[in-house]
Amino acid sequence: MFKYGVVRLHDLINDILDWERFYLSGRLQKPVHILVDTLNLEDVNSVNLRAAVSASLLLLPTKFSEEDLYAKICSLSYTGDLRMLFAEDRDKVKKIVRGQFDSFHSMYKPFLEEYEAKELLGSSSSSNHHGNILSQISWSKKITKTLLFFITLDCSLSAAHVLVSSLPQTIRSQIAMNLGGGNVHELAISSREEAAKCMQKILKWRVMVSSARQAVSDLLAVGAVNGMRYLARKMRKAWKS
Repeated sequence: MFKYGVVRLHDLINDILDWERFYLSGRLQKPVHILVDTLNLEDVNSVNLRAAVSASLLLLPTKFSEEDLYAKICSLSYTGDLRMLFAEDRDKVKKIVRGQFDSFHSMYKPFLEEYEAKELLGSSSSSNHHGNILSQISWSKKITKTLLFFITLDCSLSAAHVLVSSLPQTIRSQIAMNLGGGNVHELAISSREEAAKCMQKILKWRVMVSSARQAVSDLLAVGAVNGMRYLARKMRKAWKS
């Protein structure tokens, strides 16, 4: 059994670049296997991946693990998803990240390097061994599983501005509107927390609308009987978790 859909390339690109519905872009923030690529999707999707890292860093605390980062990225497209209320495994995000950790690392390695070069990210460990993030990760894994390794984040207002500037323009426009400024070029945030809260609210609403639309589409596509059977299986998994 496969779940499948058909989408126009124009709509796909719009969602990747602007998070218009945050449905396809959310899928592509997780590891996928591309069979045939006539679009050079990897290059186009790099904008989406950078924005996902930026959004997640706005929501993370000062210190976090590499797994925490990928879990936060993965959870972006589930925030507000109606299915998560009653029809999804509560540990779904953790299972996705732990089952495909190396793939997440390969996907997001260039952006960790980029943000480290901008001095937005650093590293620390329980043994006070310092170095760049990626070599530190490799070093900590070789020594012992009990070693605590953390990525450290610059939580200053200037750093928050850099992260917000990497978000899609439609998201920045809504943030500007919600914070009292009508122009995305005049976006002014008074605190990192304010920007994070506003962004999270916008993403939650987009995911909620998309998930409701998708649920209706699923029922129309597969029929009421098959749809209810599928929903029942999902709900059983949710209750077990």
